[in-house]
Amino acid sequence: MVQLNDILYGKIEFPDVFEELLNTEALKRLAGIHQSGAIYLVNPEICHSRLEHAIGVLMLIKNLGGSELEQIAGLLHDISHTAFSHVGDYVFNNTDEDYHEKIFAEVLYNSEIPDVLLRYGYNANQIIYGSFDILEQPLPSLCADRLDYTLRDGFHAGLISRQRAIEFLKSITLKDGKMAVNSEKEALWINEIFSRLNSDVFNLPLHVYANGKMAELIKSFLKKGILNEQDLFKTDTLLLNKIRSNYTGYEAVKSIKQLKGFSEFMRHGAVPKIKARTLNALLV
Repeated sequence: MVQLNDILYGKIEFPDVFEELLNTEALKRLAGIHQSGAIYLVNPEICHSRLEHAIGVLMLIKNLGGSELEQIAGLLHDISHTAFSHVGDYVFNNTDEDYHEKIFAEVLYNSEIPDVLLRYGYNANQIIYGSFDILEQPLPSLCADRLDYTLRDGFHAGLISRQRAIEFLKSITLKDGKMAVNSEKEALWINEIFSRLNSDVFNLPLHVYANGKMAELIKSFLKKGILNEQDLFKTDTLLLNKIRSNYTGYEAVKSIKQLKGFSEFMRHGAVPKIKARTLNALLV
């Protein structure tokens, strides 16, 4: 057994398969991927990792009584994110922000994970082709992935308190196998927080600038051959170190931190088009 501890869900014990999965390189890499991309360069308070989110999704699914297979799927769902998370979408002009989903199967099959799954009676195809109603639902529905990042990102961005997030989690239940809220007040609250997260955090000009400028820099270095696509599957720090090993890259990263060219970029730069999102939580 392995005991995991999370800021929202507390301490929960999990079977050995989860300990082995967490020791794979694919999942350990997520500890070095910032959930909010390059935003931490201009807002150091927002510095939580993709691994924290993945573990949160795992815990939420377990708390709702999801199967062990769905818990595994929840833990693994973000292993294909590039360095700086959705910056990879902006680099590859992916307006649906689902580049990591398109390459998920390839990343999973090329990792140590299939061997771990086989040792515990599972196989990678169950993750690739399985249907997991607690983990994922199309917008505007609530699901474990969407709820965890709403609460987690909202907390780290200062939109909500940890205690309020924990209080909201008490209202979550399942209806026909899908996530629902048992209070109209709480359903309205989470819909509003989701809206504010998109307007006040994801679309905040300062944050859009940081991710957009980082995408612009990575694109330029890919074109020049200073970076290659495999570099995007390193951690943020390793990619950043390679960028900064070049004088132009060093100065460019420093400029992002100092907000140089902020107004000009927001007027004329390759500003990322952030995917429009609304939430309509299902009420029991």
